[in-house]
Amino acid sequence: MKIMKFGGTSVGKPERMRQVYELITKDAEPKIVVLSALSGTTNALVEISSSLAASDRVAAKQKIDTLEKHYRSFVLDLVQKEENRAKANAIVTEHFEFLNIILRISFSEALNKDILAQGELMSTKLFSTFLDEQGVDHLLLPALEFMSIDSNEEPQLSSIRSKLNELLKQHSNKKIFITQGYICRNARGEVDNLKRGGSDYTASLVAAAAHANVCEIWTDIDGMHNNDPRIVNKTVAIEQLSFDEAAELAYFGAKILHPTCIWPAQQENVPVKLLNTMQPDAAGTVITKEAGSVGVKAVAAKDGIIAIKIKSSRMLLAYGFLRKVFEVFEKYKTSIDMITTSEVAVSVTIDSDAALASIIKELEPFGSVEVEKGQTIVSIVGNEIAQTEDVLKKLFDAIKEVPVTMVSYGGSPHNISLLVPSDYKTKTLQLLNAGLFGL
Repeated sequence: MKIMKFGGTSVGKPERMRQVYELITKDAEPKIVVLSALSGTTNALVEISSSLAASDRVAAKQKIDTLEKHYRSFVLDLVQKEENRAKANAIVTEHFEFLNIILRISFSEALNKDILAQGELMSTKLFSTFLDEQGVDHLLLPALEFMSIDSNEEPQLSSIRSKLNELLKQHSNKKIFITQGYICRNARGEVDNLKRGGSDYTASLVAAAAHANVCEIWTDIDGMHNNDPRIVNKTVAIEQLSFDEAAELAYFGAKILHPTCIWPAQQENVPVKLLNTMQPDAAGTVITKEAGSVGVKAVAAKDGIIAIKIKSSRMLLAYGFLRKVFEVFEKYKTSIDMITTSEVAVSVTIDSDAALASIIKELEPFGSVEVEKGQTIVSIVGNEIAQTEDVLKKLFDAIKEVPVTMVSYGGSPHNISLLVPSDYKTKTLQLLNAGLFGL
């Protein structure tokens, strides 16, 4: 069995859904197809929810009506037979009736999660209706029946595996299953989600649970590129990455892949392929246990970084000092991306300012605290790059015009990370593309 996940741009227009139909019916191999919401839908639902949270029901109603108009137009183009069009319109009516009903309900976080789930529910139901029109034998497999997270918002892989395989066993005569990405149930049994970009995570979890032979992630770009193609003109697709390399790239800003996607597939050693819906014959990128080659493979950048320096000649060398510093970040559930130390100071970076004021207040007794916002982590990723000849020379020769705030080297054999002011992000990526890849 293989897993095929299609993102929002891959299902965002009727003609794109027709391309997805062609791809999933290309062979007779059993498959589970994971769909995101139509492109733009989740953003629209977030705006509707925000308006409701602000008690602006007029704005929420306007946004609901605009989104419904889009879906009515989508249905008109997607299905042709009258009975199928009626069925598709009934699906749209059902979900927009729900969105209109919530205009009269007090807003809550649970309601917010219900609102955000509507996109995936509609996209899968509409695609299922389209498959019915094409005469494709398939089953719509509701993710809410098997996908779950625990009280720490972590997926319950053993439970997912048990429930999913039971459902597959019940319908062993089917070859094509359609399910929703992103959405799940939480520990209280309520509708919840795997956060933005979570459809990749769903696909990887399903692949691990079903012991799939491959997990295909279909997007609008032909694989993982060696640099950000939105910023750098000359980029190339990477043929092969290891799970570790891919995880580093995803975490440090490569937008094609959700950072959490790698772990489940890696646990079960399921190869992940990154493919292009618009260019299905392109080789894309394959992610496996093996790296394929040694050396620098790609550069990625993560924005919105905050650097925090704690300077204390009195306490830094004291026993337990670093533990106390880390406990502050643990207390406020704030992860650290980079860390450097000297005899008198320790510097860390975080990517959220949600608890920044509280963190600073608790760090101040340890020494002077300096905070620098507007930073970007630029990561150079590859297999055993720490042992690659001249990599540091090439790296720093390339960016000698860039003011580097921090360097992380040696913590991972696959990653060298730099902290630079965000104003220098574009220049840094372009210089590295020329200096490391000759592009």
